[in-house]
Amino acid sequence: MTPTTPATRATRATPATRTVHLAVYDTYADWETGHTTAHLTQRGHRVRTVGFAAAEPVTTMGGVRIQPDLALADLSPEDSSLLILTGASLWDSGEDLAPFAAKAREFLAAGVPVAAICGATAGLAREGLLDARAHTSAASFCLAQQPGYAGAARYVEADAVTDGDLITAGPTEPVAFAREVFARLGVYEPDVLDAWYRLFHDSDASAFPVLMAASERGDA
Repeated sequence: MTPTTPATRATRATPATRTVHLAVYDTYADWETGHTTAHLTQRGHRVRTVGFAAAEPVTTMGGVRIQPDLALADLSPEDSSLLILTGASLWDSGEDLAPFAAKAREFLAAGVPVAAICGATAGLAREGLLDARAHTSAASFCLAQQPGYAGAARYVEADAVTDGDLITAGPTEPVAFAREVFARLGVYEPDVLDAWYRLFHDSDASAFPVLMAASERGDA
C-alpha cells in the first residue's frame, strides 16, 4: 500500500500550469517514473505523454496501454519545462528510440532539462550527450558497450546524478531519480525534499513530522 502523506495528498495551486513531458513507447518501464509524475502533478505540474504518434497507443512493460497526448515531432522545448525519458527494452534492441534521444539533444541545446533513467541513459550515450556531462546509469560497463560513447571519465557511481540540465539514474533508483527532478525544478524546499526522500527511500518515520509541518505551511 502506498503511504498517504501530506506530500501525496496536498496539492498547491500555481498561477500557471507548468508542463512536463513524459516519453512513452512500447516496453516503457512503468515503475521508473511513478514517484516523479505523481508528485509533480500534486505540486501543480501538468504531465503530458509523448509518443511517436498521438494516434498510436503504446504498451508498457507492465502491459498498460497508454494513448500519447502528442506526437514527438510536435514537441518543442519552448512548450516544456522538462522531458522525461524512461527505460524500455527497445533501448537495448536497436535504434528504434533514437528519435527520442535526438529530441533530448534539442531540449538540452535549448536549455530545457532532460531526465533519463535506466535504458534511456544508453540512448543518450549513443547520441553523445553524456560525453561532457557527469552522469550515471545501471553500471559503467553498460554504457561502455554503447557505440560512440566517450564519457567514461564522467561516469559517477551514484544513485542519481544532476549535471546542469541533465539528470540520469539507474533502473533501481526511481526515488532518487524523482528527488533530482524535484530539486532541479524547485518543487520542494531543500528541507522538505530531504524529508520526502528519507520517507519514500528509507522509510524513515522521523521525516513525517517535517512533511506535516510543511503541509500546514502550504509547502508540501
